[in-house]
Amino acid sequence: MHGHEWDATDAAGPAPGGNPVRLDGHRLVPLATALLQDDGLILHWSEDAEALLGYSADEAVGSYAARLFTGEADRPEVLALFERIMAGKGWSGVFPVRHRDGHHVELELRTYPIAGPGGTLLLLATASDTAALHRVEADLAVLDGIFGQSPIGMAVYDTDLRYVRLNEALARMNGVPVEDHLGRRISAVLPGINGAEIEQTMRQVLVTGRPVVDARSHGRVPGDPRRDRAWSASYFRLEDSTGRVFGVCSSIIDVTERFQAEARAARAQERLATIAEATSRIGTTLDLQRTAEELIEAVVPRFADFATVDLLEPVLRGAEPSAIPDDRSVQLRAVAVGESYESGLAHAVDTVGEVSEYAPERSYTQCLRSGRPLLRAHVDQEVLRGLVASEDRVAPGIEAGIHSYLMLPVTARGMVLGGAEFIRMRNPEPFTAADVALAEELVARTALAIDNARLYRRERETALTLQRSLLPQEIHRTLGLEIAYRYLPSSVVSEVGGDWFDVVPLSCGRVALVVGDVMGHGIRAAATMGQLRTVARTLATLDMPPEQVLTRLDETASGIGEGQFATCICAVYDPLERTVQVASAGHLPPVSVSPDGTARKIDVPPGVPLGVGGVAFESIEFTLPEGGLVALYTDGLVERRGQDIDDGIDLMARTLAGPGRTLEQSCDAVLGALVTDGTDDDIAMIMARVLPLPSDRIADLPLTGGGRLPGKARRFTRATLDAWGLAALSDYAELLVSELVTNALLHADAPRRLRLFRDRVLTVEVADAGGQTPQLRPFAEQDEGGRGMFLVSELAQRWGSRLTRDGKVVWAELELPFGTV
Repeated sequence: MHGHEWDATDAAGPAPGGNPVRLDGHRLVPLATALLQDDGLILHWSEDAEALLGYSADEAVGSYAARLFTGEADRPEVLALFERIMAGKGWSGVFPVRHRDGHHVELELRTYPIAGPGGTLLLLATASDTAALHRVEADLAVLDGIFGQSPIGMAVYDTDLRYVRLNEALARMNGVPVEDHLGRRISAVLPGINGAEIEQTMRQVLVTGRPVVDARSHGRVPGDPRRDRAWSASYFRLEDSTGRVFGVCSSIIDVTERFQAEARAARAQERLATIAEATSRIGTTLDLQRTAEELIEAVVPRFADFATVDLLEPVLRGAEPSAIPDDRSVQLRAVAVGESYESGLAHAVDTVGEVSEYAPERSYTQCLRSGRPLLRAHVDQEVLRGLVASEDRVAPGIEAGIHSYLMLPVTARGMVLGGAEFIRMRNPEPFTAADVALAEELVARTALAIDNARLYRRERETALTLQRSLLPQEIHRTLGLEIAYRYLPSSVVSEVGGDWFDVVPLSCGRVALVVGDVMGHGIRAAATMGQLRTVARTLATLDMPPEQVLTRLDETASGIGEGQFATCICAVYDPLERTVQVASAGHLPPVSVSPDGTARKIDVPPGVPLGVGGVAFESIEFTLPEGGLVALYTDGLVERRGQDIDDGIDLMARTLAGPGRTLEQSCDAVLGALVTDGTDDDIAMIMARVLPLPSDRIADLPLTGGGRLPGKARRFTRATLDAWGLAALSDYAELLVSELVTNALLHADAPRRLRLFRDRVLTVEVADAGGQTPQLRPFAEQDEGGRGMFLVSELAQRWGSRLTRDGKVVWAELELPFGTV
């Protein structure tokens, strides 16, 4: 036992040594109290005393302390000490006290003599377990060591989130002395960081008790006010074993370098993601404007708040752009503009389709000329003045908030095609060298796609020009036949096909209808189509029957080159007989509609496609009555992916069977029924409807019976022409008729028929049973004959012959007088 005495008058002040350890008013070590009479009888016994020594209040109160807590050997010494204390001397020290279970507990005791009721003298005793005190002292020493020596920032906050304690490491980190933290909240000490967010996290920890690890904070502190910093903090709730909450403790590490590295990595990842997304997005079509729009969509708003793409005029025409001269301005047309929000800047730049002219000294022009990027990380009024095309665009740009600008020439294959501009307004970061590298990658990809689109456009325009120039520019009116047609190029931008159609006027009012389809697409198919159409037209004008036209056309296709195949159908209509002679080379069958509206497919021998070679073609003949209709078409009209082609033909036939339509309306009805969402192939279609022949346009004379047939034919001819008001042609017509009938009498079986036909010309034709075509033969002056066909050739504008199923027809044409219809 050891201790010391002190005067009782000190009882009102703090007791030396043995003060209980407290934090925020809460005890950490139990403090037992007892009140004794002057004879040692226990009057009061606290709960902490019960916990410390094991005696309940019922057991302790009313007992004598010396007997209860000491052995026989120690009791005299304890009684003597008690007498000195009661004489007015206080005492403090360490004393072994017996626990209820028999073992001794080392207590640090402190006694206070006090005056009781009626002036009686009482003794107040307080005691703490010395072992617990030593543990607390050790813990406090460790805590002090951690706070004082730890290199990381540490802080304790009360339940109002005010600083209670922090170490020097955190004070240095913040640049604020320790004493300037205490009693204040984070938001008051460090206004330059995200204090509200941090305090919200701490409140969450206080309420839930769940720790938070690696909570990021950022901003600027008084110790480093010019640089953004970042910290990683962990928070946990302080509470005792009973669950009473004292506050929040935090540990804080400066992670600025790691944060910056992560930010750089995130930006690099963002750039890679932008490039990856742009790769899949840019260049999906062969369309100049759409490609430029895809670049805009890839960079706004991820990379820039505002972006434009402008192209040189020659590029838009598909031509080769030339180098930009040093002393000339440059004109560009806006093809794509995009912004991330309504900034008002769109009203200060060219809208899509408008042209801007940049003077030679402008930064924009110089950038295009050099082919190198133009970066203006920080833009003010003076900088912007050198960038825009005109002065009136400076003020709107400044008002919109332009603060950083990047422009790159759109360059492909060493040629400058235009320029791409990128602008930041809301995005606070200026463009950097890394942004330039990213933009170069995106613009280079765009430039290549644009140049491919330019080259494709040029090839497509060439093919389309060729294709259209080879199609009929005008359909001549045909007597006795109404004709309508449609030609629709493929709705697929990249396709130029080889479909064609033609209407070829023939002799004697007849007309050839030709529809063909070269297999494949592109300029080669268009060129092949042009050759085949020209040959087919030439062959038809030679009065060859359809099967012979296809035979010769097949030879032509075989000679064009390997792999050049085409389907074709050729039909010749005779308005006088109202017959249609038709042959097919692997083409779809024609559809005919009778006057009563009945529609059917015409069964034509299918034949093989042109270019296969060595296969004969066959033709059939059918009558098309007055009011009847026939339609020829290519497979682009009736063929659809996933659908049987016969279904398309049947739908076309049902559509044509509809009553009460004009021929033009029938064409539109067929397209409306079969072409609902575009087509992958070209479409060519001809429809022809039989009209009644006017009685004053044709005259027939059977050449049968006896008598002088040439004279009979001359008289018929003069009478007919007089009735038609063509008496001026009577002399020439009589000579032609006389020679043709005489020639038939001399060189063929008897002539059968004389026909006069007035359309664009006056046609005289004589049919006979002979199979040998007339020829122009040389003759001598002394020869008495042989001059008949020579005279016909001299008198007629054009003459010829054609074979028929029962002989031939020889015809000659005379030009009608001017003004005669």
